Amino acid sequence: MAAPRIASRAMRRLVLSGAVLRTSPMRLPVLATATRTLSSTPSRLSDKLMLHRDTPENNDAIPFEYTPENMDRAKEIISRYPPQYKKAAVMPLLDLGQRQLGWTSISVMNYVAKLLEMPPMRVYEVATFYTMYNREPVGKYFLQVCTTSPCELRNASKIVETIAKHLDIKVGETTADKMFTLVEVECAGACVNAPVLAVNDDYYEDLTPKDTVWILDELKAGRVPKPGPYSGRASCEPKGTLTTLAGELPGPGHGVRADL
Repeated sequence: MAAPRIASRAMRRLVLSGAVLRTSPMRLPVLATATRTLSSTPSRLSDKLMLHRDTPENNDAIPFEYTPENMDRAKEIISRYPPQYKKAAVMPLLDLGQRQLGWTSISVMNYVAKLLEMPPMRVYEVATFYTMYNREPVGKYFLQVCTTSPCELRNASKIVETIAKHLDIKVGETTADKMFTLVEVECAGACVNAPVLAVNDDYYEDLTPKDTVWILDELKAGRVPKPGPYSGRASCEPKGTLTTLAGELPGPGHGVRADL
């Protein structure tokens, strides 16, 4: 009897160059890898940490609590939800803790869990799922360069290279003086103004390498450059003149049949 064809087997595992190739009758083969396939640089500071290990700067023996001002803010956030659903405030409260401390440590997570009367594991699940919770310390200025398709078509990689060279760090690293941390991010949501660099919460858009160096030097000097487009345009207006709505706008009834 002839050997059965491999294609007829329902499930199979093949080992190829140390990676596992998984297939099924209904799906195309998927190559499981340990790193991202579309990014040329390491994973974000958050999603590369698949588990927690105590370190001198990140362990649950380090105390954390909100400042009085942030506690008032936390109470206001919690009040938006019915008492039995106050755990829905977990995301903004983690963000509040990160803004106070500078990153989301295990102590921040445990504090939020206690405040919301949640199992700590439920808070860990949220903090490890969303990449905008930084579970390692970052610099004073968190440099996030968008490198998805629209920004890449506008030479975002050159912006990454410029920052890395000017600060003498690699993507995912922090400068020795703790001033800057550089990472790549997924879509920043400002595609029309590509390439985009987010510095903490501010967006710097339509950048060239020269613009980028100037922004970094200003930050080093203790000055915060004005965010927004650096191409001379206002907001996200198109280049050149208007291409639509350029003439007199028609009045009511335009295009309607006269007999109606």
